[in-house]
Amino acid sequence: MTSHETVLVVDFGAQYAQLIARRVREAAVYSEIVSSTLDVDAILAKEPAAIILSGGPSSVYEDGAPRVDPRLFEAGIPVLGICYGFQAMALALGGTVAQTGQREFGRTSLSIADSGCLLDSMPNTLNVWMSHGDSVSRAPKGFKVLARTAGAPVAAFEDLERKLAGVQWHPEVVHTQWGQQVIEHFLYNVAGLTPDWTPENMVTESIEQIRRQVGDRRVLCALSGGVDSAVAAALVQQAIGSQLTCVFVDHGLLRAGEADQVKNDFVAATGVDLVIADEKDRFLDALAGISDPEQKRKIIGREFIRTFEAQARELAGDRGIDFLVQGTLYPDVVESGGGEGAANIKSHHNVGGLPDDLQFTLIEPLRHMFKDEVRAVGLQLGLPEAMVWRHPFPGPGLAIRIVGEVTEERLTILRQADLIAREELAAAKLEREIWQFPVVLLADVRSVGVQGDGRTYGHPIVLRPVTSDDAMTADWARLPYELLETISNRITNECRDINRVTVDITSKPPGTIEWE
Repeated sequence: MTSHETVLVVDFGAQYAQLIARRVREAAVYSEIVSSTLDVDAILAKEPAAIILSGGPSSVYEDGAPRVDPRLFEAGIPVLGICYGFQAMALALGGTVAQTGQREFGRTSLSIADSGCLLDSMPNTLNVWMSHGDSVSRAPKGFKVLARTAGAPVAAFEDLERKLAGVQWHPEVVHTQWGQQVIEHFLYNVAGLTPDWTPENMVTESIEQIRRQVGDRRVLCALSGGVDSAVAAALVQQAIGSQLTCVFVDHGLLRAGEADQVKNDFVAATGVDLVIADEKDRFLDALAGISDPEQKRKIIGREFIRTFEAQARELAGDRGIDFLVQGTLYPDVVESGGGEGAANIKSHHNVGGLPDDLQFTLIEPLRHMFKDEVRAVGLQLGLPEAMVWRHPFPGPGLAIRIVGEVTEERLTILRQADLIAREELAAAKLEREIWQFPVVLLADVRSVGVQGDGRTYGHPIVLRPVTSDDAMTADWARLPYELLETISNRITNECRDINRVTVDITSKPPGTIEWE
């Protein structure tokens, strides 16, 4: 837990809860997400400096809809309600929420009657992003009504004496004009918080915490070559120097050229002590016959740990090595069911996939950071931009980009298709425009094709280019048709057993970025 003032985002099942937390951090204030199933005492025990109640899919009048205990507003903690959180706040404090039947979805014109503190210095009319059916028709006693829309007579209110405020719209989405300013006005002017969550402070505090935790003992770092493990390793190295040994596990699930890139580029950039563990046979043997994605992740997580345990014995003998560094991020924790009441979307190999008999104490200096914060920290540490802005690549590697059993033959096919996609994206100079570009082999699917004037019965390849800020939400990238055509032609001509290339145009949610 950080020593910074913490804003808790109470999640009522919102599509954008993670985005709210990120917007708060963009304002240089630390934030965490907790479930609405936590009771007031558990929330207050976390000693939040402020609370934001998220939106959600429910109506406040539905049976079983989440409610807000009025005691939350009596604790003297500043609270901002957004959408459903705004209505739940109004209802809990004695206001009226009407089932009008008049829905407002998407871009909506907002009229500001009294800017107050929350909407200070904003134009009288804004375009905001709405998503609601019910509306607050009467504000609770003591609140000043600030704005309205055609479908929401009370679209924003505030009670500065109790440091309570709320808006019916979603200030966290980019479609809302002045949205970030609404959040910042609440944080700075209503709640009186200090913007001190900066890359410089993150680096300084992480290094101090690592030194306190480790003392003079030795540490292993699980280095994958991705930005997360690279930044984690650089942080730990700055903290304890030669006490750190990095282990790069070549598990046979890497993309083309990946192992050489790690061996050469990372060592050149940091001078770290690096050990290469060739464990291709171990991982492929363990994955033989396995098609279930959760099983794959857990097997890979287990075999990683077994490998690190063996390396620790080889490096330190009976003395052992107590600590293992991982590049775990906050989105990994959230998606793996971390935090109170969070749903397990998928077990990340370094979180939900770890074995129960883990012998190491984990050091996870990035555990409370989003990806953009990790990149900012990496630049602060002086890592090369090419390393910091490298596309994210999952720890389980190509194993979770093969839908079906993982075999050497299938890995060879996928590795070649992936390389083609990356080469053509780089040639088009679009690497920095794309967050991630998974290439997926549907190994358990076959389709009829025509190649060389003959019938084929091959596998489809799925291209999954996405744009995102933090991987918690994502949209499919609109790549030029000419680029997609070039990639498709090369893959179907150069990759054996591939006769069809498709593009995944699903956003997140409802889909995830990786297929497994």
